[in-house]
Order: sequence, then C-alpha cells, then structure tokens
Amino acid sequence: MAAPAWADSSAPDPQEKAFLADNDHAMATMMSGMAAKPTGDIDKDFVAMMQPHHQGAIDMAIAELRYGHNEQLRRIAQEIIVDQQQEITAMRVALNLPLPSPGPAPTLPGVTTPSASDSQTTTPHSGQ
Repeated sequence: MAAPAWADSSAPDPQEKAFLADNDHAMATMMSGMAAKPTGDIDKDFVAMMQPHHQGAIDMAIAELRYGHNEQLRRIAQEIIVDQQQEITAMRVALNLPLPSPGPAPTLPGVTTPSASDSQTTTPHSGQ
C-alpha cells in the first residue's frame, strides 16, 4: 500500500511545524469550548456550543492565511473568517448578548484571536 500524498516529506515547508501547532491549539480550544455545561435553555446552549465551533473555524482559517501558499485556499480562508464572524454576531444578536469587540487584524504575526469565552464577556460595539 502506497503512503498518502500528504505523507511525502521530500520538501517539507519550514513553517509546517508552526501551522500544525496553531491548528492543534485552535482544535483544542474549540473542543474545550464546545463542552459547555448545559443551562437548561436550548437556545443558549446551542449558541454556547456553536460559538467556539465557529471561532475554531476562524482560528484554523487564520493559520492558513499565516502559513498557506495557495491563493485560492487563502481566499477561501478569508471568506471563512468573514462568514463565521457574521454567524457568531447573528447568534449573539438573536439572544441579545453583547457583541465581540473589534480587534487588530488576526493574521498579523504574533496576534492571537480572542477565545469564544472572551467574546462572551465583551461589551457591545457602539458602531462609532
């Protein structure tokens, strides 16, 4: 049986280790956040689990933008970030929860994204 194409390490990307570390962190944070304790309110529980799921997708897309080279995949990653942020906002609006505060561009080197739990305690953006 032949090894899968992704297993070929003849020309490893020097940033692969950093990408995998960022991706592993995103997945671990997402899985931890999705294990929210049930409140008895189905709608709140849904948002409590979906918000970290969407944030995980954002964090994974950010890793693609930081380390990826394929321009088509980078554009898809940008769309994922926008779409998932919009869905998080829509869910929070539906429950009259505070909106996440705007922050620096998350693809800048060294910039970390807020976790899903951080955005649950932020104050609404004034729109100014």
